[in-house]
Amino acid sequence: MPIDKEISVEEFRLPASDDGINLYVRNKRPRDMSLFSPDRTILFVHGATYPASTSFDLALDGHSWMDYIASRGFDVYLLDLRGYGRSTRPREMDEPASDNSPIMRGDVALRDIATAVSFIRKRRALDKICLLGWSWGTTLVAAYAAHHPDEVARLVLYAPLWIRRTDVKPGPHTHGSKLPAYRTITQSEARARWLAGVSDHAQRTLIPDGWFEKWAAETWATDPASATVDPPALRAPNGVVEDVMEFNNAGRAYYDPAGISSPTLLVSPEWDGDTPPYMAHELFEKLSGTSVRKIVSIPEGTHSVIMERNRDALFTAVQTFLEHSENELNHM
Repeated sequence: MPIDKEISVEEFRLPASDDGINLYVRNKRPRDMSLFSPDRTILFVHGATYPASTSFDLALDGHSWMDYIASRGFDVYLLDLRGYGRSTRPREMDEPASDNSPIMRGDVALRDIATAVSFIRKRRALDKICLLGWSWGTTLVAAYAAHHPDEVARLVLYAPLWIRRTDVKPGPHTHGSKLPAYRTITQSEARARWLAGVSDHAQRTLIPDGWFEKWAAETWATDPASATVDPPALRAPNGVVEDVMEFNNAGRAYYDPAGISSPTLLVSPEWDGDTPPYMAHELFEKLSGTSVRKIVSIPEGTHSVIMERNRDALFTAVQTFLEHSENELNHM
């Protein structure tokens, strides 16, 4: 999938709603792009553990997902929420994890998203933009779309998180009653979780050679504290874990899907163990407020199919949704 356009890159550090916190935002677009529109302006929001800057813009086989969308004539942004990637880490992350309660719950994350959305809308003089979330990020962008329908042109939910069935084994974000401020993850733990439930045969070809290592090196390098322990351990805020326990694992919705009015795409990888396909299908049925809703399954892909051999199927499904009119989508 060659990229045949020259891509312009800009980086920003936005003051957050709280003093002392800066949010990292990256923008990519065709260098010759001069006209901007809501349906061709999109913001990526990451999940519970890893930042946007080392996944959506990770160059594998010569290009990233961000590069691919930008090359198709889009103005593309990513946001590292506070506590992740290149954004400011709250002071609690420099203290022992057990000294504080979980940080970075959904209400705080939504404020960070509001800051980024406002920045992009003002920068491009737009009333709306498109939002794309991955995993926990789908909860955040969907909640934002439900609360701010006049600001969201289209919504993409990749590996959507929804209410967990009581008859299904609990997900990875399940802990005891008292949670520390943050958790740590080693690269070996990340790989084991990535491949959990995938057959031995499929594991051998699922991730092309060197892709996991490149992602891990770039991701762990964003946390300066990771190299101070052996093996290196990435810090991730636990606010999301508390949210999942209080809502998803307790049978409660974090937001009302009926409040979403923008055209919405749900993308569900076949082998997703973190947000199993039933979540996407159950959420899909509750999207009663939009006239355009689509759901796509990505075969032979896990929660992290964005960095697997079938990633082009994900890219194509999302691009089809973004590039076609609402009328065309309704006839597909």
